[in-house]
Amino acid sequence: MNNWFECKISYEKMMENGAVKKVTEAYLVDALSFTEAEERITTAVEPFISGEFKVEDIKRARLAEVFLYEDGDKYYKAKVSFITLDELSGREKRTPTYMLVQASTIDEAKDRLIEDMKGTLSDYVVESLTETKLLDVFTYGEEPAHG
Repeated sequence: MNNWFECKISYEKMMENGAVKKVTEAYLVDALSFTEAEERITTAVEPFISGEFKVEDIKRARLAEVFLYEDGDKYYKAKVSFITLDELSGREKRTPTYMLVQASTIDEAKDRLIEDMKGTLSDYVVESLTETKLLDVFTYGEEPAHG
């Protein structure tokens, strides 16, 4: 089981027009603890940032699944509700779950999500699909490589 952490890094970035602007970038890191997440994100971004940077925020990302594809340049967060039937009342119950899908467009993300969910035995509905501000995802056991 993965433990996902969303890490935000801030630093001063040289813009294309030559101006220096303070930016904050978000990354997703698979780690065992907040401490390890901070260490992993620091190691991952250090070679690509000139000057000082700061880990501004680390928070646990409650993701049931992360579907990564090398040809996608964006990350989309999906809210998927699993549908069960309460046998006593006969009412439909929806249990929301969050997933992340890497794709180039929102339509491609939806298609990939549906494809990845084909083996699911439970009924489900995709409630929402939104583009995130994540720049990269670092899985556990993989050496971070900036994408």
